[in-house]
Amino acid sequence: MKTISAAIVRSRLVELITDCLIKPDKAVTEVLRNLSDAPAATVAAKLIAQNNDIAASERIYACQDTGQAVFFVKLGDEISCKGLHNAIVEATREAYAAARKSVADPLTRENTHDNTPPIIETELVSGDALEISFLAKGAGSENMTKLYMLTPADGKAGIIRSVVEAVENGGRNACPPLVVGVGIGGVSETACRLSKLALLRPLGERNARADVAELERELLEKVNALNIGVAALGGKTTALAVNMEVAPTHIGMLPVAVNLQCHSLRHGTVKF
Repeated sequence: MKTISAAIVRSRLVELITDCLIKPDKAVTEVLRNLSDAPAATVAAKLIAQNNDIAASERIYACQDTGQAVFFVKLGDEISCKGLHNAIVEATREAYAAARKSVADPLTRENTHDNTPPIIETELVSGDALEISFLAKGAGSENMTKLYMLTPADGKAGIIRSVVEAVENGGRNACPPLVVGVGIGGVSETACRLSKLALLRPLGERNARADVAELERELLEKVNALNIGVAALGGKTTALAVNMEVAPTHIGMLPVAVNLQCHSLRHGTVKF
């Protein structure tokens, strides 16, 4: 059985988190830098790209909302990593030491003062590899998340209607241009998890399934026809991508989760 040091995991996660918080997705920045759209939207896009350049150069946070730390852990069943959970928590505490303290009890609103605990989603897989993905999820976009418990009779038309409705109702408040994550299938929490996993995909990369990829293309076209645009200033660039992940579901269900991600897309992955 392969053994991985928790200390090494912690060290590499601190580097990953720190880097992500000051350097939003490079592909997003490049699209915004070269965007040609409605005049006001074009100016806003270039200002966002300039902001990201300054953040990277000065090593400061690209957005004041450094988000809640979300981790997706793929843990091989031939791996031994004693203290893995604590390594992730401590890495979050260390990497967020200078960041805004944004985690609080949901009822008392008492702040934890160190941005812990992080959200840790763990998937057990076969093999001897460990892969950890990080996503910083700010409140502005996360608050616009929608879960639709459709029926099989709603079908593809229901999925399209739900995604477009979610963007139309929440897109202006989620700091567009967006990356729209869509999760379909499983049970309710499966769909929500998949909708966030979809945000980790490289910009411009389609789902490997041809029918899903075609639905992504169709949805991106419909979402961009809403004329919300960059910074809600109008134009044809409401979303940069619609990424969809699917999982088998019960014959009587069709869960659809829509997770809107702002232009400050901060994510990365480390493998051991």
